[in-house]
Amino acid sequence: MNIVRMGIDLSKNSFHVHAVNEAGHPVLQKLMNRAQLRQFLALTAPCVVASESCGSAFHWARYAAQFGHRTRIIASQFVKPYVKTNKNDFNDAAAICEAASRPSMRFVPTKSIEQQDIQALHRVRTRRVAERTALGNQIRGLLLEYGIAIGLSLITLRRKVPEIIGREDNELTLRARAMFRELYEELVELEGKIAYVERKINQIFKASEPCQRLAQIMGVGPLTSTALVASVGDAQVFKNGRHMAAWIGLVPRQYSTGGKTRLLGISKRGDRYLRTLLIHGARSALRVMGPRSDRRSRWAIDIARRRGANIATVALANKTARIAWAILAHGENYRAA
Repeated sequence: MNIVRMGIDLSKNSFHVHAVNEAGHPVLQKLMNRAQLRQFLALTAPCVVASESCGSAFHWARYAAQFGHRTRIIASQFVKPYVKTNKNDFNDAAAICEAASRPSMRFVPTKSIEQQDIQALHRVRTRRVAERTALGNQIRGLLLEYGIAIGLSLITLRRKVPEIIGREDNELTLRARAMFRELYEELVELEGKIAYVERKINQIFKASEPCQRLAQIMGVGPLTSTALVASVGDAQVFKNGRHMAAWIGLVPRQYSTGGKTRLLGISKRGDRYLRTLLIHGARSALRVMGPRSDRRSRWAIDIARRRGANIATVALANKTARIAWAILAHGENYRAA
């Protein structure tokens, strides 16, 4: 068989493979298990191996690359238009194979194992922060049922709960005090776990030279810089900074017809977590730009005055993403205007 391109529909234990020759004619359609797919990739002559962006896609891309294959990972929404007739696993594999042949197709950058390690730490931290928020809200809600109101600040919650448990001039019974003591201990334990993950991320930040260069940008700290390095990796896969900003979802959606261009809100495509970090960082930077006189600060303050703080924040996040691309793609330090 002269295979030049194959599409693999990935799952946990069954893998549907569709392969074509130079003319684009199918030469193989086969269902394989995990061991068979490993052997097939190892024995097949180097070719294009394509899959959808899903769980284990990066693992299989790295594995295939070991044997000289050129790997392509495609977002599922770009594969769907190529599915013919009814949806099934073999049709999905054929659609992946066809989509990978398109010259204008956009591919997902393959992540290294180190990038996945960093992303895993960020995902664990995000889950624990969400659990801490939910637990804090539950404590406030339950205390309110006893006529005790606490402010939204986490610092206030940590300080007030032990005081409330120890006071005797409220409606809390012994059973309720024991329950709130357990919830408070759970909150403290959760904060310790969050701090542990953040220490790990800070260690990666201090040891990473690209992260140190990214942190020179106002509004970029250890979380944002490590998330950028983990998500982007090789910035040269993007044509320019605007391309990377669009990949993150920080550019306007366009709805144009009849020669009339209409720009809407940001597209919100790509990694929501990375976009959130960039916007939070831009909001923090915008707050301290008032007395600064550099060109970037004057530009952001002018937008905030004309269009409002929210639009200025997103515009500044977009500019930060473009600057980050230049730093990562060219290996340069940040040069303030």
